[in-house]
Amino acid sequence: MNVITPETIASSAYAVSARGHFEHENGGVPLLQVRNLAHHYALPRTQLWGPRPQVTALQDINLTLHAGQSLGIVGASGSGKSTLARLVMALDMPSSGRVLWAGQNPQQMGAGELRRARRHIQMVFQDPFGALDPRQRIARIVAEPLAAQGDTTRTEQRRRAAEVLEQVGLRAEALDQYPHEFSGGQRQRIAIARALITRPRIIVADEPVSALDVSVQAQVLNLMQQLARDFGVTYLLISHDLAVVNHLCDEVAVLHQGRIVEQGPPAQLFQSPTHPYTRALVAAMPLAPTGVQKPFFPPSENAP
Repeated sequence: MNVITPETIASSAYAVSARGHFEHENGGVPLLQVRNLAHHYALPRTQLWGPRPQVTALQDINLTLHAGQSLGIVGASGSGKSTLARLVMALDMPSSGRVLWAGQNPQQMGAGELRRARRHIQMVFQDPFGALDPRQRIARIVAEPLAAQGDTTRTEQRRRAAEVLEQVGLRAEALDQYPHEFSGGQRQRIAIARALITRPRIIVADEPVSALDVSVQAQVLNLMQQLARDFGVTYLLISHDLAVVNHLCDEVAVLHQGRIVEQGPPAQLFQSPTHPYTRALVAAMPLAPTGVQKPFFPPSENAP
């Protein structure tokens, strides 16, 4: 397993994703395509009979994600990153344009077809404290996406839940515990296990480590790297942290005011940015006293 260390962070030449590439049985059709996507939010009326004003969250977004690749979306708060994640997950309807899952438009699927298709695309949310229902045991939380498919028994669901917990470094005994009994890093591992249980092709990770301490961030990122290499997980990673996407992603798109202003491999983008906004993001990357960006550390045997 390749781990993120201060040495790899310091080396700007390190841009190759730490896992193999996987072909899928979909005949070369991209796992995810975003075509001319736009989304507008309606604001409250300023006049009784006047039209509702609108704010543009996304405009003319085009992305392609193939099996075995990982794509990072970076940008400041308010740039449209989380809106893009919701549209990709078919949680919101786009104002125009379309999202395709392996060539199929989820907005045109019936309820049953959409539910079945969701097993192939799962999401990890930003806040590990708010993403898990505190009233439910871990067994039910992790097995929820599988139970929603309606094609497995409870015994099989529990077996699969124990299996994915072990894959993310937790013991099967955790199944009977509640979220408050775990640390933030452990909760995010549980959230990743929940995303893995349906054996998805794509995981959309919306700021998956931003709510965690720096050392715990590295442990979760190393876990995500290992899962990508071992199980062929493809990530759409949304982050404001350039160091994170630099080490997890094969391609990076920079989002600014709802538009993609620059896109390319991390090494190219961060060493030779062409757009002024990308240059500003790179210049704003915080440096440790030694010149090492965002120090990460390899996981310990007792990783949280």
